[in-house]
Amino acid sequence: MPRLGYLVPTREAVMEGRPEAAPLLDLGVRAETLGFDSIWIGDSLLARPRHEPLTLLAGLATLTTKVTLGTAVLLPAYRNPVIMAQQVATLDQLAQGRLILGVGVAADQPNIRAEFAATGTPFEARGARMQEGLALARALWGAAAVEWDGRWQVDGATLGPACHTPGGPPIWGAGSHPNAIRRAGTQFDGWLPIWPDEAAAWAAQLGQVREHAEASGRNADEIKASLYATVFLDDDSARATSRIDAFLESYYGIPGHLMRRVQACRGGNADTVGTWLNSFFEAGADEIVVRFAGDHERHLEAFAGLREQFGW
Repeated sequence: MPRLGYLVPTREAVMEGRPEAAPLLDLGVRAETLGFDSIWIGDSLLARPRHEPLTLLAGLATLTTKVTLGTAVLLPAYRNPVIMAQQVATLDQLAQGRLILGVGVAADQPNIRAEFAATGTPFEARGARMQEGLALARALWGAAAVEWDGRWQVDGATLGPACHTPGGPPIWGAGSHPNAIRRAGTQFDGWLPIWPDEAAAWAAQLGQVREHAEASGRNADEIKASLYATVFLDDDSARATSRIDAFLESYYGIPGHLMRRVQACRGGNADTVGTWLNSFFEAGADEIVVRFAGDHERHLEAFAGLREQFGW
């Protein structure tokens, strides 16, 4: 059954000078009430300031009962993996196993390099740090005492509390770079790209993910396939695209028409956007996470209707 997820606008709230957490929690609860399958929160410290995702998801875990809760996406490279493993285990207990850990390495941009520098994390080593950190976290989520001799040192320790999900929550890898596709196929439980913007190209990359999985002896069919898509509904398609461009430029500080070249975006009326999203489901997507380029309350209601129309 196709699943539809909703990205809570933590970045937008901070940009607009509205740092209060309660309205964001209300949006998440509203999404569950309207039948969304999952709620997601992004991550950044200084490059794109917003609420800390694991903390805010803990709040949502206590206010919801059915929806999956996910990070879209967490940046493990500048987190201590032992501390992160404990935080995630606690969150997984609060959510009673409804957690997905979406992870990525972040793009190579000056403000993101500065963010890594502020945490004392070597930017060029971010991929290797993420992989080792997640491997250590997974070891700590197991039942046995952990011995680890690498970037971090663990001497026969056992983490408490245990995760609600045996072995820890599923981890989905973000990105369409060849390295990201390889990691999704060989190491992760799902693939969460923000591009391509056409279903055929997306399906070709999914095929590469599955090829890597099979080559490493994994069951490719068990890897969840998804998409992170930015949308805006308006009967005037040009006006909808203009709203997306303005949103992307304010979000990233890069002209919107350039960002649309590297992100899956679509504006237009409900049929246009719904048909576009449905093409990814038809191409094999298990889940689509939608980021609204504004007007969240209106879009939540409209997408509840789209779910019924398209049978998601």
